[in-house]
Amino acid sequence: MYSHILIATDGSELAQKGVDHGLSLAKALGSKVTVITATDPFPIIYGRKWQPGPQEAKRFEDENREAANQIFSKVKADAEKMGIPMETLHIPNTAAADAILETATDHGCNLIVMSSHGRSGIAKMLLGSQASKVVASSSLPVLVVR
Repeated sequence: MYSHILIATDGSELAQKGVDHGLSLAKALGSKVTVITATDPFPIIYGRKWQPGPQEAKRFEDENREAANQIFSKVKADAEKMGIPMETLHIPNTAAADAILETATDHGCNLIVMSSHGRSGIAKMLLGSQASKVVASSSLPVLVVR
């Protein structure tokens, strides 16, 4: 049914629930998996006196890449134990929802699995919801784990 599952994670404990669910589903269905994490662009605030230079931007990118590698190391170990073929993708300088939607399409995935905090009301409005954005914009099925 689902031959290629995209699993989104930010490395948090909550996101791990989605990873675990996605890997279990992939194992049951014999699906391959792509695991993605995205990092936002360097925060630029216009009008302030100090702006980051190339060294700060590079350090920001290096730290994000290292964080992504740490996230992937645990997921890779879990997938290997389960015998699931998997690739990982770190998408830098992109909002998570945009990266998830673009990657799912570009890699021929036919299911997206991700976690959600389940925020509502003002918390959702202020903090945003990447899961809500993906669900609202995706042409693919999206499994949201809470």
